[in-house]
Amino acid sequence: QVELVESGGGLVQAGGSLRLSCAASGHTFTSYSIGWFRQVPGKEREFVASISWTTSTSYADSVKGRFTISRDNLKKTVWLQMSNLKPEDTAKYYCSGDLRPSVGHNARLWSIWGQGTQVTVSS
Repeated sequence: QVELVESGGGLVQAGGSLRLSCAASGHTFTSYSIGWFRQVPGKEREFVASISWTTSTSYADSVKGRFTISRDNLKKTVWLQMSNLKPEDTAKYYCSGDLRPSVGHNARLWSIWGQGTQVTVSS
């Protein structure tokens, strides 16, 4: 089983960019699908993007064309490049993992979670 640690969050102005990293420990990282979710207080965790071990990707409609997910299995890292950020992107972003090749957009289906990193976009 892998453990996931997020980094790269921070405060950015609207229109700016950030790159989030999800670093994994463990020997089976290459077999994991990795997802990014976000959550604001009082709301459910929302799917953002995912990448399978075959590098098949999926995006929420709200971030298509602005966010890009990628992975490097040798570095055991997944990145979420976020561009043209909007105030509504403000949330705590979580990295998730699961051994299934296609997990879906429901947070309850993902088995492993990191602690999250805060992203704040000012207007």
